[in-house]
Amino acid sequence: MRLHVGCAMWAHPPWQGRFLPHPLAPGERLRAYASWCNAVEGNTTFYATPSRGTVESWAEQTAPDFRFVLKLPKSITHERRLVEFDDELKTFLTAMEPLESRAHALWVQLPGSFGPADLGTLAGFLRRLPAVHRYAVEVRHRAFFEDAGCAHNLERVLAGAGAEWVPFDTTVFFRGRPASDAERDAWTKKPRVPRRSVALTDRPIVRYLGRDDTAETVEGWRFWVERVVEWLREGRSPTFFVHTPDNADALSLARRFHDEVRARAPELAPLP
Repeated sequence: MRLHVGCAMWAHPPWQGRFLPHPLAPGERLRAYASWCNAVEGNTTFYATPSRGTVESWAEQTAPDFRFVLKLPKSITHERRLVEFDDELKTFLTAMEPLESRAHALWVQLPGSFGPADLGTLAGFLRRLPAVHRYAVEVRHRAFFEDAGCAHNLERVLAGAGAEWVPFDTTVFFRGRPASDAERDAWTKKPRVPRRSVALTDRPIVRYLGRDDTAETVEGWRFWVERVVEWLREGRSPTFFVHTPDNADALSLARRFHDEVRARAPELAPLP
């Protein structure tokens, strides 16, 4: 029984000297992060594919069971919208090879304009991907959350490829008006869609956005504690990412979430 938890990044200035040593050489930052959490979102790969040497360093700093959920480059998902992507995808996959089993899932985050009419494109894209990787898809078009038929059609496409649907739960964040500069910034950028909590595979992935107020963040994830315990009892192995608008406490909050699940499921393996 394994639950992986993590954050949106492994280096964040507010963590330095508080949770992580400071100063810390760039080649040691991920290692320090991995002493707190056993998963991380690969958001930087959305903007640029790193060199193979950089990815080799990531592998050297993490254990084989550490999980990277790596976002495909925006040139594939947002600019080319899943067509004519062969060269970019080959470059990306080659760069990620040193991670081996650590590359838990390749994450296809789609723009809000990618809707039900585009499902044929998504199905064709998923069919062409190498079977050696797991895939996870995040959609932001509201029809997939509000129209049962559209949701069913998307689930069918994903199931055909053995891919997971990644929910980004922002319901707690949008429950109240923003109370800080970080919250006001997130208010304009984060997707506002209904919560989704159905796992399609044995490796569900959840992104959760709380508030800068820790009490609100913790209260808001009670639903997910119960759902993750259910998944563990079913034999699934989930990955749960904790976000807050400023992410100042996200590192400790991710561990706290794991602790709360483990209190309900004592057989759960502990974190590092």
